[in-house]
Amino acid sequence: MISSETISDYLARLAARHPTPGGGAAAALHAAQGAALVAMVGRYTTGGKYEQHAGTVQRIIEVADRLRDEALHLADADEVAFQGVIDAYKLPTDTEALKTAKAAGIRDALVRAARTPAQLITLAGEVVDLAAELFEVANASVISDIAAAADAARAAATTARINIDINVVAIKDPGVRTALSEQTDGLEEKTVLAADRLVARVRERILS
Repeated sequence: MISSETISDYLARLAARHPTPGGGAAAALHAAQGAALVAMVGRYTTGGKYEQHAGTVQRIIEVADRLRDEALHLADADEVAFQGVIDAYKLPTDTEALKTAKAAGIRDALVRAARTPAQLITLAGEVVDLAAELFEVANASVISDIAAAADAARAAATTARINIDINVVAIKDPGVRTALSEQTDGLEEKTVLAADRLVARVRERILS
């Protein structure tokens, strides 16, 4: 599983001529890195100088650690879900009954594959929100990592969006397609705008 292998081993598998892991797993790791960066900045924003914000910072650290773990779980889940799609397309079609079963299996696998990046878009938005909250009180020595966290979460959201799209367009049932799209419509754009605003604020503070 991605969550327990070395970075080198993961990258070697990502680079291999095999469909999993792919962009969905990479998106989840973007989010995990963003959450980890938020937690790191939080841990540098502790001690006497930041005592008045101790409660807020501690809460941010705890949430960021949880989001990092959730993102790693989604990386694993995405790989499993997409493998399910591959397996569904390999089902036999020797009879009409088997053809029907295969069509249903493909549909269900595609729905599962789309749900993981949908969860990831929401998580990425939470990472950006946490980073924005921490920005107000963060240790200035590591303020650039707030922007790095926002950019990582932004990449997670945009990559997750394209992974939803490619699964949704393969689903033939219009009702299922609409339901999946409605779950995430507007969320990616909101996260991108929030991340861009935060990065601009960080740069303005650094350069002023």
